Amino acid sequence: MTSPGCADGALRVATYNIRGLRDDGEALVRVIRALRPDVLCLQEAPRLPGWRRARRALARATGLSVAAGGRVGGTAVFTAPSVRLLRGRGHRLRWFAGLEWRSVALAVVEKDRHRYAVCSAHLDLLAGARLRHAAEILPFLERAARRFGAAPVLAGDLNEPPGAPVWRLLGSRYVDCFTAAPPITADADRDPAGATFPAREPRVRIDAIFAGPGLTVVSCGGADVPAVDLAAASDHRPVVAEIAPVAPARS
Repeated sequence: MTSPGCADGALRVATYNIRGLRDDGEALVRVIRALRPDVLCLQEAPRLPGWRRARRALARATGLSVAAGGRVGGTAVFTAPSVRLLRGRGHRLRWFAGLEWRSVALAVVEKDRHRYAVCSAHLDLLAGARLRHAAEILPFLERAARRFGAAPVLAGDLNEPPGAPVWRLLGSRYVDCFTAAPPITADADRDPAGATFPAREPRVRIDAIFAGPGLTVVSCGGADVPAVDLAAASDHRPVVAEIAPVAPARS
């Protein structure tokens, strides 16, 4: 799955579960640089002692800046110099006894006079908690979007395949960028199923980007790097989408 060239004026949003930087760091930097994101949503960002330093070091190595995210939950958002950061914050989701405490990271950015509220999420392995958290994330994201006059974008590791309850919930409000993107007939290597996990031989698509109302999907794909780097960098493959405001209809 490879990414097409960037369209003028579009916002490049990428999502990537980086497994706590436990894999090949040099390969990870190459993959992220190849994504060329304006906004990068991370899951399993470092959470151990020194986590702030580790995140800043990764951001510097990839030409980005840390915009949002706390230690709990391991979600983060990085931004490129191509966008202006208006707001960045982390938000802890409802805790369920016996399960990992989940969170989201949110960055409101501006590019070419258009504003986007971009949220990074990592949902639980337990189906019930996944759905409850997804239902909690949507109003949180949409409140931020309304406050800043921004379009909402949700990206992350959903831990379930398309057609499952969380995908249906998100699909009732937003569009799945991978299925909404125009087909790229020239890309013969593109996986038609968009599988992202496991990275070495992906079989299932559990990582996705969803674009809210008022946005159009220009393209959606992955990192244009050798498969060996994708396998070495993390146990997930990244997804990158180009999104843009819907052009006003001409009278």
